[in-house]
Amino acid sequence: MDQSQVRPSSAHNSPYWTTNSGAPVWNNNSSITVGSRGPVLLEDYQLIEKIAQFDRERIPERVVHARGASAKGFFEVTHDITHLSCADVFRAPGVQTPVIVRFSTVIHERGSPETLRDPRGFAVKFYTREGNWDLVGNNFPVFFVRDGMKFPDMVHALKPNPKNHIQEGWRIADFFSHHPESMHMFTFLMDDVGVPANYRHMEGFGVHTFTLINKAGKVHYVKFHWQPACGIKNLNTDEEAIQVGGANHSHATQDLYDSISAGNYPEWRLCIQTMDVADEHKFDFDPLDVTKTWPEHLFPLQPVGRMVLNRNPDNFFNENEQLAFAPGLVVPGISYSDDKLLQSRIFSYPDTQRHRLGPNYLMLPWNAPKCPFHNNHHEGFMNFMHRDEEVNYFPSRLDPVRHAQRFPENRIPLSGPRERRMLEKENNFQQPGERFRSFDPARQERFIGRICDVLLTDPRCTQEIRRVWVGYLAQCDSGLGQRVAMKLQKAGAL
Repeated sequence: MDQSQVRPSSAHNSPYWTTNSGAPVWNNNSSITVGSRGPVLLEDYQLIEKIAQFDRERIPERVVHARGASAKGFFEVTHDITHLSCADVFRAPGVQTPVIVRFSTVIHERGSPETLRDPRGFAVKFYTREGNWDLVGNNFPVFFVRDGMKFPDMVHALKPNPKNHIQEGWRIADFFSHHPESMHMFTFLMDDVGVPANYRHMEGFGVHTFTLINKAGKVHYVKFHWQPACGIKNLNTDEEAIQVGGANHSHATQDLYDSISAGNYPEWRLCIQTMDVADEHKFDFDPLDVTKTWPEHLFPLQPVGRMVLNRNPDNFFNENEQLAFAPGLVVPGISYSDDKLLQSRIFSYPDTQRHRLGPNYLMLPWNAPKCPFHNNHHEGFMNFMHRDEEVNYFPSRLDPVRHAQRFPENRIPLSGPRERRMLEKENNFQQPGERFRSFDPARQERFIGRICDVLLTDPRCTQEIRRVWVGYLAQCDSGLGQRVAMKLQKAGAL
């Protein structure tokens, strides 16, 4: 074929994966990391290209978390954790920090009903005295995939078919048949908690493993949990969801707004689980694996503070649509771990915000820090910072600005070859099996029914895909696999 006649078209697809420049890709599942556990290397051009391309797929709606509602309030420390973290936000019980929170649905569009089965975002921006800390999480404690390399593919599978713009079960079943680690997430998504009654009665989780660092430089792994003071409520059946959302596709947004307007302020308790870094290899799961929870009998919840939302947005567009979060925004005393998905999100979130809102999105009042700040970031689209300086470089003998006082940092040593690999401790089925067995019989039956609905929605969900799913579910719990298989056989689909 004359290569000069080939123009970009799916009619000229190569039989193997390539980058945008046509370079062959031998592994489209794993990022380049230091050893099998990370961190991710910035030199992974394939990963950066894939995520950067994904971040720019929608204009100007968010690619994910498009539908959301926000509220403002404060976080108050109730328990002393200065032995774990030197973060100023935790400096003493009684200290209050302004916050703004955005709740959201993940997959569906901005105008979609809030009763659809979908993960919910739970993002909190703390305006601390040492800069903004964004704790960007979900209403489930785990996630579908471990590696950011798979995130664009995962969202594509969950989003509508690009040919007909219809969300189709066969695409979801097909993609996740290749990812057994997703079974734990499905025990949440297809459970009753998959459709929260509203945002006030919803849990939140940081999802990832982060690190806390104290004044002495001691590092602990940490998981963050938000527990609603008014309890957890869900729409357990399709009938309940239809009844609630039938007349109002914004029921959760309205509930949040009306509750705050009436003085019934939503409140959550922030708890943490901590782990000594020296103990990370002692368990049958990897504590940095985002598809795993930490058993509470081994890592009990420790109370830290409370969050109260007592003000509605002054302008929905400004403080919701232009509100921007990024898990890379941390403050001294709080840092990252080598969790591969977190490492990718550190790049992806600010990258997509720069695309969606512009390179100076952090100058918008609702995204800007409330503390004094200074840097030499210069000009660019929508730069409305008033500057009188003539010196916009560093260092300078003519400008008194200096480095901040040094603070403790994460100094966990790294070792390992540069490679694309899965985690060694996958253990994909133990925790989802334990969770399923914790359901009462009626809840188990609802869960099984929802799984079967996905596997039976379209003839393109092949018998091979169904058998893979039954195999995964049977490894989670033999009874679960048998019950799903019986329903599929009864429908003539297995």
